[in-house]
Order: sequence, then structure tokens, then C-alpha cells
Amino acid sequence: MEMKNCAAIITGGASGMGAATARMLAKQGVKVALFDVNKEAAQKIAAEIDGLAVTCDVTQAESVESAAAEAQKQHGPARICINCAGIVHGRRMVSQQGPMPLDEFRKVIEINLLGTFNVMRIAAANMMPLPTLGESAERGVIINTASVAAYEGQIGQTAYSASKGGIVSLTLPAARELAQFGIRVMTIAPGLVDTPMFSKISPEARASLEAMVPFPKRLARPEEYAMLVQQIIENPMLNGEVIRLDGALRMQPK
Repeated sequence: MEMKNCAAIITGGASGMGAATARMLAKQGVKVALFDVNKEAAQKIAAEIDGLAVTCDVTQAESVESAAAEAQKQHGPARICINCAGIVHGRRMVSQQGPMPLDEFRKVIEINLLGTFNVMRIAAANMMPLPTLGESAERGVIINTASVAAYEGQIGQTAYSASKGGIVSLTLPAARELAQFGIRVMTIAPGLVDTPMFSKISPEARASLEAMVPFPKRLARPEEYAMLVQQIIENPMLNGEVIRLDGALRMQPK
């Protein structure tokens, strides 16, 4: 799909992979709206790319509906939807302190999985009435973010892996359902990505993580996620699939 002059929404666009994707899309002439709970951080990225920052809680239907309406008012209906919003989580199902609190598990599922679906359904509904584009007669594309933890979750990742596994599982049925409307659905499953989360670990721990990646032996860069987003948008035959972005990494139990 031709990106220039299209409108896009990116959840979790205030940092990391979302921010890198926002910069990439803006360079391609896309009108970008950043949906994030951190409005101040989103505004900094929006100012940099001449985009729009919108406060949005992806777990709340009204919040997403309101954010989508605001973005559409400013940029027109979005043909591109990138779901990067999510949280990481590590805690054993049962530890010395006892069973994991159920609300803790629920929170991870609500933000990562329910939040992704919430944005998908609103974005797809807004894409359906749009005129088709190009030879492939596309109306839009939705790209979600899972994780290699969906396949090789480590000890302590039951909640996180379940949330990302759900995103992997909904990819194909969502693509099949939306195919009749010319809307594609894809998912990227990153491995270890050099986001702000890794700034808190020691150099020794970072080196150990980098050594786990077969090639290239380093953490992935947020810009490499953005590169894959661009390829997915531009290639109409990419649909209903999950692409790992991990340098052939396969996570060990711990």
C-alpha cells in the first residue's frame, strides 16, 4: 500500500519501537497520531515529526473511541494501525510469597491482549467504509506486536507469554475476517530489542543477553522494527502471518 498522505495511529508511540515507527512513517509522508497514556512523552515525539499526540488508555473502549475520533478529525480516517502499547511482566505463578495475585495476571492480559483487540476493532470499523487503493484494492493494514515469549516463554513469564500468545493466535482469524474488506492483519514478534527497559540493567547483564542472540550478536534496534513495519505496509501479500524479529534467538527456560 502506498503510504504517502495516509493517516496512521500508533499505540505506545511515545517511546521505543512505537516512536521509531512514528519517525519512519512521518518520513514517508504519513500523518501520524500517537496514542499513549503518557501524553507528555507522546507530545515530544509528535512535535519532532509534526504529528498528533492523544491521551489514550487502550483497555478502555471509550478512551480508544474518543482518541480515534480526535485523530480522524485532525488527519482523516487512518488506513494504518500499529499496536505497540504493552507492558512487560515477570513473576512466577507460585513463589515463596504464594500464588501470583490474580489481578496482576489480569492487568497484563488487559493491557497487552485486550488493549490490542480494542484498538483493532475500532481501527477496522473506521477503515471499512474507505475507498479502496491500488491494484490490490486495499483499505488498510493493522500491525500488532507480540513477542518471542509467545513461543518460548521463560520461567516467570506465564502472564506475559499468555498475553502475547493471544496476539499471535488472533492474527490469522482476524486477517480472514477482514479480508473481504481489503484490510490486512499482521503481527511482529520481536526478540530482545534495545528499548528504554534495557537502560536499567548492568553492562554485564546486557552483554549476557546479547550473547544469547545467534546473529547478529546484539539487541535489535527499534529502527529495525520500524523497517519491518514499512515492508509489511508496502507488500500487499503479507497478510495473516507472524514474523519473528529476533536474530534466530530461541529463549531458554531461564
